[in-house]
Amino acid sequence: MVFLWHGLFILATSTLVLTDDANINVKCRKDSVIVTWKVGQALASYPSRLLLGNCAPSKFSRTSDGGGKAVFHYRLSECRFRQMRTKKLLVFKNMLAFRPLMGQYTTTTNYPIECAFERPEWVRPYLEPAFGALQDYGRLVFSMGLLNDDLSGPALSNVFTLGSFIYVWAAVEQQMHQPLMLYMEECVATNTAVIGPDSQIFPVIANQGCLVDKSSRFLPRSDSSFLLLQLQAFKFAMGSEVYLHCKLVVWDPDDLNEEKKACNFNRDLGKWELLDDPFQNDLCHCCDSGCRTRKQSFQSEPKELAQRRVLGPLVINSSTSNNDGNKSAFLDLTQL
Repeated sequence: MVFLWHGLFILATSTLVLTDDANINVKCRKDSVIVTWKVGQALASYPSRLLLGNCAPSKFSRTSDGGGKAVFHYRLSECRFRQMRTKKLLVFKNMLAFRPLMGQYTTTTNYPIECAFERPEWVRPYLEPAFGALQDYGRLVFSMGLLNDDLSGPALSNVFTLGSFIYVWAAVEQQMHQPLMLYMEECVATNTAVIGPDSQIFPVIANQGCLVDKSSRFLPRSDSSFLLLQLQAFKFAMGSEVYLHCKLVVWDPDDLNEEKKACNFNRDLGKWELLDDPFQNDLCHCCDSGCRTRKQSFQSEPKELAQRRVLGPLVINSSTSNNDGNKSAFLDLTQL
């Protein structure tokens, strides 16, 4: 089987052309980058003014020749990386720079930083039960499921260790529809396949796309039709099963707004960040209060561009002792 995430690998780990006063090495990973910048004595005296986008070095050390080595280790969703898409590639671009004066935005010594990835080939997701059944809504086909730890294929078990990461993917096959961006507008985890008065409910995504479980995060997209959630495993009570109820929506990718967004909380910086365009992070500011709503409840009937999916059961154990031999058996309900 060819999987949705197949092919998302780094095309090259690059070393940029060097100048007399700088030595720059770039290592691209699946969702992060490590940039090492060796600078001369003049720049080494001002390490806080060395920038990758808007990020200062995550580590800086002096070298024996009087210079210094700055290391930038950040996710590709940080530091104002810009995404560019071609027919075959997903490219992340940024600039490495030195800012002579604090408080000013004029920079010198600019170097382009670039990471390029193959875009995964889209295949019709007629997937086995681990990925859930499909439902055609108009010309849009929504689906949701699990990936294994290295994101190379479907998860082979529905049992997870408490505190480990669960990789949940959502996708829409657009068929003949105009290009659309997929979002997880709302998600809650419950201990029941159908939400009822006795259900225990834990919010995961709220406020039209805000990932309120701050131990989890959206990973960089490979395609506008695909969204990957890295969810930290949790449990309600000993022996209980967990079901993930999500509302999936699609929207015009050029019309990001407070209702159509995917927002991560950066715990290191203490702020919200927009997954698809860091220059519009202000769209996430409402995540701590209340984003605009269309007065449509989570339980209401989905329309053509929205659909509800249920993924489960997920079994969360406190140890790995019971992880072997459990095959996934997920429900995928379209009417809640």
